[in-house]
Amino acid sequence: MSAMAARRHLAHAPEWATIIARAYGHAPLYLSAEDERHPGVLPAFIVRRPLVGTIVSSMPFLDGGGPACESPGTARHLVDRLVDHARLIGARMVELRCAAALDEAWTPRQHKVNLTLALPSDPAALWSGFDRSVRNQVRKAERSGLRAAREDRSALPALYDAYAERMRELGSPPHAPAFFRAVADLFDTRARLVTVRKDGAPIGGLIAIAHGDTLTVPWASCRSAYRSLCPNMLLYWETLRAACADGFRRFDFGRSTRGSGTWRFKRQWGTVEEPLFWYQVPLDGRAPDVAAGGAAGRLSACWRRLPLGLTRRLGPSLRRYLVQ
Repeated sequence: MSAMAARRHLAHAPEWATIIARAYGHAPLYLSAEDERHPGVLPAFIVRRPLVGTIVSSMPFLDGGGPACESPGTARHLVDRLVDHARLIGARMVELRCAAALDEAWTPRQHKVNLTLALPSDPAALWSGFDRSVRNQVRKAERSGLRAAREDRSALPALYDAYAERMRELGSPPHAPAFFRAVADLFDTRARLVTVRKDGAPIGGLIAIAHGDTLTVPWASCRSAYRSLCPNMLLYWETLRAACADGFRRFDFGRSTRGSGTWRFKRQWGTVEEPLFWYQVPLDGRAPDVAAGGAAGRLSACWRRLPLGLTRRLGPSLRRYLVQ
């Protein structure tokens, strides 16, 4: 395991043990191990899914997970214990999302990457380093009367409205409002809510979470009706500007599939790719979930055609079991 494994990902923050259990009822399964010099932790959840079977995931709904430790031996011990426990409870699969390759025979999927940006101490230096097209899009948003600012948790409902609408367009069930409320509660001042407004009305927003010297944006959405005004550009610029001013040294835009629209959006800011190694370890002889990609695509197309109100009511019950 490389040195990158020593840096704990946001997914290793202890707050998730309460957040995911409170919002979705999944049982946490946190393992720890320590030799003379190398402590380690492996966070995971038991996700009991109707019909398709139980999985053990490290970590559900998040970009990272897997063992957090410096020693390959400690990491291997933790993973072996997790697999053994998963077998004991009759799980059909173990899922591990890692920022570094495991010393195991399993072949990871590497279709997704984290996109990160080193931050200078001066926001002006960050601004001057952007491509001209990025600066022009931010200026266009400002000339169009858009304003982005950090807000308190009273902005959560408006942020959720834009998020749920966008998730329907993407063909994916949204998280439950209780999930975002739990994130705001448990991370408290480390969770930042930033909205973008047009004539005072919210048209989008994001949730950013501080972890060490890194500010990560796991969720961001703007209403498609305002896309021509570049609200996402102003939303991210304001968040980046504040992150520099507040002393963060790294900005994590979150995961994206290489070549996707979100990947291109994040790359334009000058980000670098950090590989992700996603393992699916079948325990019952069945193929990993990637074999169901075609069916997932058909379901996604159907979801986009449903009324928004219906997707908001049904979505959280489905998202509970869709750990992606």
